[in-house]
Amino acid sequence: MPLAISADVAAEIGRWRAYLGAERRMSPKTLEAYERDVGQFLSFLAEHLGGPPTLKTLARITPADVRAFMAARRAGGAGNRTLMRSLAGARSFARFLERNGKGKVGALAAIRAPKLARTLPKPLAASAARQMTDIDLRAGEDRDTWVLARDAAVLALLYGSGLRISEALGLKRRDADGKDALTVTGKGNKTRMVPVLPQVNKAIADYIALCPYKLQPDGPLFVGARGGPLSPRIVQLAMASLRGALGLPDSATPHALRHSFATHLLGRGGDLRSIQELLGHASLSTTQIYTAVDTARLLEVYASAHPRASS
Repeated sequence: MPLAISADVAAEIGRWRAYLGAERRMSPKTLEAYERDVGQFLSFLAEHLGGPPTLKTLARITPADVRAFMAARRAGGAGNRTLMRSLAGARSFARFLERNGKGKVGALAAIRAPKLARTLPKPLAASAARQMTDIDLRAGEDRDTWVLARDAAVLALLYGSGLRISEALGLKRRDADGKDALTVTGKGNKTRMVPVLPQVNKAIADYIALCPYKLQPDGPLFVGARGGPLSPRIVQLAMASLRGALGLPDSATPHALRHSFATHLLGRGGDLRSIQELLGHASLSTTQIYTAVDTARLLEVYASAHPRASS
C-alpha cells in the first residue's frame, strides 16, 4: 500500500534516510525500521487529518494528534516498547526537518514516551556457559562434525569475548589469526579490541581445520552448510539444542552468553569501565545494569545459605 504523503514530505524522507545511513551509520535493518515507523505515523495522520500530510501540516499537529496515534497503535496491539520505538523514529525525522529549516514538529517532543519495565539480563551459570562449546553434548544429532565445531566456535566467542552474534558472524577469515585479541565491528560501525582466550582460539582453529570449504581471507569466517555466510538463526537453533541437553530455560539464548561474559567478569572483580569498553557500550549506564544482576545473585546466595536468612 503506497504511503499517503505529499511530495515535499516524501522528498525529505529520502534525504533523512540518506542522512541516517551516511552520517549516523545506521544498519540497513535499522533504517528500514525507522522508515516503517515514520510511515505508520504519517499514514495515521493522513486518515486522522483527512488528507496526505505536508510539511506545513506536520508543523501544525498537536499533542492530541500524537496521543490519538498512540491510542490507535495500542488498540492494534502495540505494547510500550513498540510505541517507544515508533515515537523515536518520528522524533528523529522531526529533528531532521528542524535542523534543515523545514519546520518544527513540536507536538512530538511534548509527548512523554511510555515507560518500559526494567528487566535484568539473565546470565547462565559459569559451568553451563562453558559447556556450550562441548561438541559431545550434540553427539546424537545428525550433523557433520565440522558444523558442530563451527557452532562451538561461535558460542565460544559470544561467551569468551562478549560478542554480539552479529559481531561474531561479521568476522572475516583473516581476523582469525590465533592472536590473543581481535578487532570487531559493533553498532554504528564502531570498532573495538576484544580479548580471545586460548580455549576460544583453539575452538576456532578446530573449526577451520574441519571446514570443507576454502575460507577466503576477505570472506566470512563462519559459513553455512552451502559455504555462504552463516545465518544467526542457525546459531539460535544450535543454542536451543544445547539448552535442551542441559535443561536450561528459554532465556538461555546466544545473547545470554554475552550477558554471562559481563556478569561473570564483574563477579570476579572486573572494573565496570573496562567491561563497558569490552562490550562496546556507548554509555556506562548501559553497562551498570550488570551491577544489579550481580547484586541480585549475591542476595540469592545469601538467602539460601545464611543460617539466619530464613528466621
